[in-house]
Amino acid sequence: MIDQSIVGICMLISLAVVFNFSIHRIEEGHVGVYFRGGALLPSVSSPGFHMMIPLLTSFRSVQVTLQTDEVKNVPCGTSGGVMIYFDRIEVVNVLDPGAVHSMVKNFTADYDRTLIFNKVHHELNQFCSVHTLHEVYIDLFDQIDENLKTALQRDLNEIAPGLSIQAVRVTKPKIPETIRKNYELMEGEKTKLLISIQHQKVVEKDAETDRKKAIIEAEKESQVAQIQYNQKIMEKESLQRMAAIEDEMHLARQKSRSDADHYQMKKQAEANRLLLSKEFLELKKYEGLSKNSKIYYGQDIPKMFAMGGCSLESTLGPSPESKILEEELGPS
Repeated sequence: MIDQSIVGICMLISLAVVFNFSIHRIEEGHVGVYFRGGALLPSVSSPGFHMMIPLLTSFRSVQVTLQTDEVKNVPCGTSGGVMIYFDRIEVVNVLDPGAVHSMVKNFTADYDRTLIFNKVHHELNQFCSVHTLHEVYIDLFDQIDENLKTALQRDLNEIAPGLSIQAVRVTKPKIPETIRKNYELMEGEKTKLLISIQHQKVVEKDAETDRKKAIIEAEKESQVAQIQYNQKIMEKESLQRMAAIEDEMHLARQKSRSDADHYQMKKQAEANRLLLSKEFLELKKYEGLSKNSKIYYGQDIPKMFAMGGCSLESTLGPSPESKILEEELGPS
């Protein structure tokens, strides 16, 4: 009985050990690949708990989300023979889940060691070898990130499709102390020069602003003067038009009055022509003779009445009164 109990306990312990080594967990954002006897198995597991044959089968968890690989203390020799060191280079990359099996098969589960770390060393040394220290440290430093990303992605597209480089960040390289001090002095002088240039630009800008203000004021005064001149011209033209209108009105009134007088005289003349007939003139003549009776004294006193059908005027000629009457009334 004791031997059976010991055997049972041993079997339980064995089963617990086997279960402990056979069950494993894959974290979210990773996939699992399996090896048996050193050979890569074709199966790839998703996140969660999985079973495998203990002692014979092993697994590796491969990340398929964004990850950042840090490459530290990368030496780099410039074209002038100066050795510099990049303290840290960060490469942000992501692996396609569908390319995990082929990636591990071709480059092992530590694929980033071959495809990223070693390639960064190679591409940086290629870049430094064809550029001077000043270009690497100052002039072209802002282009290293983009150039390194482009070079890495170009090679990955050929030999390892499925691995994408998202970004590359390069820190300022370390240079010899004496050279660094010279660069600091040079940067200080450049800073002074930039300050001087900026101050000059500010002065020029202020002068330009004052000039523009003067131009604007002059243009404003010119426009005001032009407006005042135009107003005066418009006032004079208005006065001139008003005078012309008044003259036209006066002329029209005079013309209307003359036309009225002319019409009145014309009608009066027509009335006179109709009124001053021969009979009317004879009547007026005799009326005038009767009203202008006079007494003559002397030896030759004219006769008062016509004799033999002849009037006194036919005998003695027209009297002054008859001439005055004819002048007033017109010819018969």
